[in-house]
Amino acid sequence: MDQTDLPWPDSTNLAYVEQLYGRYVQDPDSLDPTWREYFDRWAREDVPTRSNGLGPSFQARSIFNPASQATNGNGSGSGNGQHHHGNGHPAVSPSAITSQPALNRELERQAMSLSSLQDRVDQLIRNYRVRGHIVAQLDPLGTKREDPSELDPGTYGFTDADMDRPFHTATMPGPNIRTLRQIIEQLRNTYCRNIGAQFMHIDNLGVRQWLQDRMEADENKVDLSRKEQIRILTRLTDAVIFEQFIQKKFTGAKSFSLEGAESLIPLLDLSLEKAGDQGVREVVIGMAHRGRLNVLANIIGKGPQQIFREFEDVDPDRYIGRGDVKYHLGYSGDWRTRHGQNIHLSLCFNPSHLEFVNPVALGRMRAKQDRTGEATRGEKGMVVLIHGDAAFAGEGIIQETLNLSNLPGYTIGGTLHIVVNNQIGFTTSPPEARSSRYATDVAKMLQIPIFHVNGESPEAVASVVRLAMDFRREFKRDVVIDMYCYRRRGHNEGDEPGFTQPIMYDAIEKRKSVHEGYLDHLLQLGGVTQEDADRIAHRRTELLEKELSAARSENYVSQAQELGGIWENYFGGLESSVADVNTGYDKAELQSLLEKQTRLPDDFNFHPKIKRLHRIRRQMAEGARSLDWASAEALAMATLSVEGYRVRLSGQDCQRGTFSHRHAVVHDIKTGETYCPLQHLAEGQAPIEIVNSPLSEAGVMGFEFGYSLDYPDGLVMWEAQFGDFVNAAQVIIDQFLVSAEDKWRRLNALVLLLPHGFEGQGPEHSSARLERFLMLSAEDNIQVCNPTTPAQYFHLLRRQVLRPWRKPLIVMSPKSLLRHPAAVSSIDAMASGRFHRVLADVSTEPRKDVSRVLLCSGKIYYELAEQREKLERNDVAILRLEQYYPFPDKALAKAIEPYGKQVPVYWVQEEPVNMGAWPMLRRDHCTRLLGRWPFEGIGRPESASPATGSRAAHQIEQERVIAEAFGEDVGQSVS
Repeated sequence: MDQTDLPWPDSTNLAYVEQLYGRYVQDPDSLDPTWREYFDRWAREDVPTRSNGLGPSFQARSIFNPASQATNGNGSGSGNGQHHHGNGHPAVSPSAITSQPALNRELERQAMSLSSLQDRVDQLIRNYRVRGHIVAQLDPLGTKREDPSELDPGTYGFTDADMDRPFHTATMPGPNIRTLRQIIEQLRNTYCRNIGAQFMHIDNLGVRQWLQDRMEADENKVDLSRKEQIRILTRLTDAVIFEQFIQKKFTGAKSFSLEGAESLIPLLDLSLEKAGDQGVREVVIGMAHRGRLNVLANIIGKGPQQIFREFEDVDPDRYIGRGDVKYHLGYSGDWRTRHGQNIHLSLCFNPSHLEFVNPVALGRMRAKQDRTGEATRGEKGMVVLIHGDAAFAGEGIIQETLNLSNLPGYTIGGTLHIVVNNQIGFTTSPPEARSSRYATDVAKMLQIPIFHVNGESPEAVASVVRLAMDFRREFKRDVVIDMYCYRRRGHNEGDEPGFTQPIMYDAIEKRKSVHEGYLDHLLQLGGVTQEDADRIAHRRTELLEKELSAARSENYVSQAQELGGIWENYFGGLESSVADVNTGYDKAELQSLLEKQTRLPDDFNFHPKIKRLHRIRRQMAEGARSLDWASAEALAMATLSVEGYRVRLSGQDCQRGTFSHRHAVVHDIKTGETYCPLQHLAEGQAPIEIVNSPLSEAGVMGFEFGYSLDYPDGLVMWEAQFGDFVNAAQVIIDQFLVSAEDKWRRLNALVLLLPHGFEGQGPEHSSARLERFLMLSAEDNIQVCNPTTPAQYFHLLRRQVLRPWRKPLIVMSPKSLLRHPAAVSSIDAMASGRFHRVLADVSTEPRKDVSRVLLCSGKIYYELAEQREKLERNDVAILRLEQYYPFPDKALAKAIEPYGKQVPVYWVQEEPVNMGAWPMLRRDHCTRLLGRWPFEGIGRPESASPATGSRAAHQIEQERVIAEAFGEDVGQSVS
């Protein structure tokens, strides 16, 4: 057996040293020279002989004195204590050995010393894995990096004399025994060249071992074929020529160029090729504006002539009041790999709000996976997110998005994160931008590797891509590639970076481009000639010239992508362009579906209160009891599901409901197992997914917005814990939800359920900020509703799906009305009819002597109705505005007309008069509603905060609002 195959000793394995000495006695040449030298030296020492006290016929048997050598053939020792083998090496007789306790102690000391040295080597190996990235040559600009002492052999007591000493390396791929010099060389090659790896924060030993083996086996370097090198050079050329062409032809125009980070294009190219080989057929990409045009042209497949046409800006009339800048636009294309696989690519539209597109991309992919029934997520679909370094460290949406990665309701099988690390954020340097060493340190919250790579080493980039893609495939987890590069120009093409980073930009100006550097490398290798490179560049330039000519042609035909595929049966525009639909459902079926929701497996252990809830629902199903809000919602979801429409509801605590009203998912009180009755209604029903979300608004709402983009034929809902918290997702609302159609011609039908109502719970538990949604309403871009009965809610949710008009729906949903005895509906009200935008007075006949009309919405209606009955004010009519926007002019006029042309109308709201619906109503109608009826508003006094924190003060304010509604003196408290 070869010496390197033997186990190495540690502090508990002195047997190995004894074994070696036994072999030394037999045949010194069978040992490693280092061990042989030690034993030769010990054998020559003049050590006094001393009997072991056992007599010559019974010598001590140990591994220092093997049984086979303890005696000679006649049972006695060899006599002289030492003999020579024919090879000239001195040998030690067994009797001499056993009579030398000093030698025994020396061997033990040496073994313990070797064990200590081995421990130090193991520490050194581990520290290279933990800290090697710190000295890796990552920055193309050559910034001096820290040299941690943990990577210095001297820290562990090693000297030059130890460099050729052999040590055990079982934790490293390759031979089990290597010299210290070989160990360090392999570790430095792996972790300290152009690739730095952070992975030792991963708790799972198997995952770490997989990464160690992969990286250390090839020392994080791949040997590329000439064809692969040519491909990288070609993609770099594509990137460089495109940017140069833009700068030359559209001087001074903003393009947010990729110059300095051109390696992104071959990185994406290699990623897609690898994805195709792994079976991926759909990729959703999210990125900000830097380099976006280059990615659109060279990766996604958007025609350069279309991009050039946008630079020309020759069709301004098409974009009056709408559209977006060219570097925010998305696109879809198809990628064919070199091995013939097709991958559909979708680059998401996004705003300048960096990183907020991330959860949108994830939501889109989840929807695509759900649509195709991809059980093992990540096999067929993948998300690529391209980040900037400053944004990755600075934007909280990053953490929210990362946190979604392994949650059952949001996982997609792993995202490839690419950080284009320009080492600057607008004019802010890294020390001003983050408190961590790396921009990517927040990603260590996940059990995933982070690979840092020098973007000026395209072959190192290629190595990292292969490793990252294989990791994602193997473990279905996210992975991060942090590509160090720089930004050759300022934040935009008109910006002067030398104002704030003079030293950095002095260095940048002196550098060759990554394309030139890689070409020099290939020329030195001899696989590529200058003529090859020139031919590639000429061909690309010639193509772009043709595309520009086409863009400037009078015969140019727009190549803008219109909605198609899964969206071909849906449309946007004005609500008046679509007819209302019947949203009723067969009564017997409604009863059956409600009753089925009370059935649980026989062995399921109910909570006592759930038993009561199910008993009440069975009474509702039998017609013995009116339906409450939760039952109406459950029936809306159930009917849509059995009709084949997927239903997805997510939000904080939405399975039970913040107000403990829904209980759509129940828990076995003994086992903790869960059961969702809505998922067990009928054979072949569409899925119903009710997901408790993490404590996140922006991330989760962005995810659901993305989901709705790729699932127009489903009911997709997000529920806020309290409507007040929706403003934590204001970016998603402003930049995506309400403006996507206007900016990008993209529709969505996401439903926001926002519990709203003034009930004395304070400033943060009263208002869903209705006024903000109404302020954002224009061109029928969204629907804003406040249903006051369960039947209205039932029909509203069904209308959202059954009507082909696709717009977001904002619902001011109830809190106290969930259990209000008057806020109920009969099952007959759901079996027929539709959603009513305005609800007339509850009287069967119009009141003839009405002196005032109260127009209101939501919870306050029930308080006004109660007060009217208490005061016996039959001269007051109360109408409910159930849909704020699009404003129902015709329905409202029809409801008021029976009361005459001069009857005054009072809008009554709980909110302060600078909030709620009154600002919109006052703006649009001034003092005459619909230009016909005298019109005034009643509400709380204007305020900077939505509500008081005092429950008693709330009650006083509420009484004053109601008193004023009936024309009473608000100075008097209403009892």
